[in-house]
Amino acid sequence: MFDRLRPRLRAYWQSLLDGLWFVPAVMIAGAIALAIVLIELSDLVDRETLVTFPRLFGANASSSRSMLATIAGAMMTVAGVTFSITVVAVTQASSQYTPRLLRNFMRDRPSQIALGTLTGVFVYCLVVLRTIRDGDDLRFIPSLAVLGAMLLALVAIGVLIYFIHHIAGALQASGILARVGGESVAAIDRLFPDGMGEEAPATAHPELDEITWHAVAAPRSGYLTGVDADGLIVFADAHDTVVRMDHGVGDFVVAGTPLAGVATAPAVDADSMADVAELFAISQYRTIDQDAAFGIRQMVDMALRALSPGVNDTTTAVTCVHHLTPVLVRLADRRIENRFRTHAGQLRLIAEGSSFDRLVWLAVDQIRRNADGNADVLAELLQCLATVIACTQDPRRRTVLRDHAELVRETADRSIDGPPANRVQVDAAFAAVQRALAAPARLISRMND
Repeated sequence: MFDRLRPRLRAYWQSLLDGLWFVPAVMIAGAIALAIVLIELSDLVDRETLVTFPRLFGANASSSRSMLATIAGAMMTVAGVTFSITVVAVTQASSQYTPRLLRNFMRDRPSQIALGTLTGVFVYCLVVLRTIRDGDDLRFIPSLAVLGAMLLALVAIGVLIYFIHHIAGALQASGILARVGGESVAAIDRLFPDGMGEEAPATAHPELDEITWHAVAAPRSGYLTGVDADGLIVFADAHDTVVRMDHGVGDFVVAGTPLAGVATAPAVDADSMADVAELFAISQYRTIDQDAAFGIRQMVDMALRALSPGVNDTTTAVTCVHHLTPVLVRLADRRIENRFRTHAGQLRLIAEGSSFDRLVWLAVDQIRRNADGNADVLAELLQCLATVIACTQDPRRRTVLRDHAELVRETADRSIDGPPANRVQVDAAFAAVQRALAAPARLISRMND
C-alpha cells in the first residue's frame, strides 16, 4: 500500500513545502511550544535569578503586559506589510516575466520564513501574555518568557531587514533566472546522475508490435508530476507483463483517457490496473521535482516575453540565453535513461520522458523563431550552442546541436537586413560553432563533484 501511495505522498509533501502557509504554520507551532517551555522554566528559575539580575528579569506585571502587547501588535502590523510586499512582488513578476513564476515566489523559502517568524513572535507573545497574574492571591510573572519575547522581537527585526533585501533582489530578472537555472541543474543531477553511455535503440524489441495493450485510465485531469518507475517495474515483474507509459512527466492528462498500457497477462485484473494508476502523481500544477523541462520552460517564457513587441527587452532575452547555457551544458554529458527498462533480462517498462533532442529544442527553437532580426539574441544562441557542442563527444548530440545552429544562421540570413556590419556578431558566433564541431570535446567539471 505504501509503495502505491509513494508518488502521491511525495507530490503532496512537495506541494506542502511549495505552499506559502506550511512553513509559517510549523514555525507558529514551534513558537507556541517555546512559549510553554519558557513559561514552565520561568517558575523554576525566577526565584534564583531575580535577585542576581533584577534589571534583566525584574519587570513587574504591568510593564510585562505592556511590552508583550506592544511586540505583538508591531509583529502583526509588520506581518501584514510583509504579506503585502510578497503579493506585490508576485503580481509584478507574473505580469512582467511569466505567470509560471508565481509558484516560485510562493515557495520562496526566505519569504516563508519571514512570515513564519513575524506571526510566530505574535503568537508567542499572546501565549505568554495570558499567563501573567498579579492578584493578591496569585502572582505569576514568567520573567524568562518575557525576556524571550524581547529577544525574539530583535530577531524578527533582523529577519524583516533581510526579507526586504531579499525581495528587492528576487524581483530582478537575473536573480529569477539564476534561481530557476540552479533548480534546473539540480533536477538534472537528480534525474540524470550518470555520464554518457550506450542507449538501446527502439528496434531492440521488435516483438512490441505484436502486443495487445490494456489501457490504464487517468483518474483525474492535470499535469503528471511524478512517476514511480521502480514501482512500475516491480508490478510488471510480479505479474510477468510489460507496462508502457503513454505520458511523460510534465504532460497534461485528461481524466478517463489512457495514462499507461499493460500488456495482456492472466494475472492482471481490474484491481491490478488500479494499482498501476496509483503509481502516477497528477496535480494541477507542474513542478520541477521530476520535470527538468519545466525549468527550461520558465526561462524560455521569460525570453519570449522580453522579445514581444510590447516589451522589446533584448538584454533580458540575452540574459535568459546566458542562464539556459549551463543547463544545456549539464545535459551534454548526461545519459538520459533508456526508454526500455529491464529486470532480470526481461523487458518490464517502456518509459516516456525527456530526451536530449527534446530539451535542446525546447530551449532554443521558440527563442530562435521569435528573435527575427535581433542579431544580439541570435548571436547569443549560437554562442550557447557552441559551448554545448564543445562539452559533448556524442556524435548524434553534436549533430542535433549543429542542426539548431544552422537554423539560427538561416534565421539571421533571412531576417537581418542592412549592411554586412549588422551580421558581424552572428557570423563570429557561427564561426565559434564550427570551431567547436572541429575540436574534441572538453571535460566538464560537475558542480556537485
